[in-house]
Amino acid sequence: MIIETLLLLFAKGALLGLVITIPPGPIATLCIDRSLNRGFASGAAIGIGAALGDSVYALVAAAGLAMVSNVVDAYSLPIAAVGGLLLIFLGIRDLVTPPAAAREMGAGNLFRTIASTFLLAISNPGALLSFGGLFAGLGLVDGNTPMETAAIVVGVFAGAMVWWTLLSAAVNLARDRISRDVTLLIRRISGWLIIGFGGAILGYAAVNLFG
Repeated sequence: MIIETLLLLFAKGALLGLVITIPPGPIATLCIDRSLNRGFASGAAIGIGAALGDSVYALVAAAGLAMVSNVVDAYSLPIAAVGGLLLIFLGIRDLVTPPAAAREMGAGNLFRTIASTFLLAISNPGALLSFGGLFAGLGLVDGNTPMETAAIVVGVFAGAMVWWTLLSAAVNLARDRISRDVTLLIRRISGWLIIGFGGAILGYAAVNLFG
């Protein structure tokens, strides 16, 4: 009975991970860009960082960590501003870094990619509200034991990684069929999109902080 309950919670968590992850946004743009220009490993690293960020918010929602939630609410705008600045930096770096140099990815670079994407993921306080609403709708926020909470959080991570892995693999397979000129064009478009996402987030934070 306990195993069945944990498996059900894992499945619900995986579904939530997919629902939260699939909608397009700045991290999806980064994943496509990295997979296209640096290969599957780099795109998967983006996915790992994003899935870890989602898992943190899932933990807060599933465990009912009100204190953490209150801290996030209190500092949501500064956190968002940091995420906006990081996106602008990444977009500019994409525009000025030669594609040939970008293909050289060592373990250290992959770790930094995971860390920076994790920071981006947790700089979106709206994700906590999304998880809170979805968890409440499925009745997952009431009296979860540590094992049940773990099953939900691991499920969210697994569900998110299914999407990021499929996206990275699909783009990586397609890049060998795309000419260098088209690849460069996509890289420039994604770079400007990332900068645009960052500018929009930074502008929103600035208006609400100083408006």
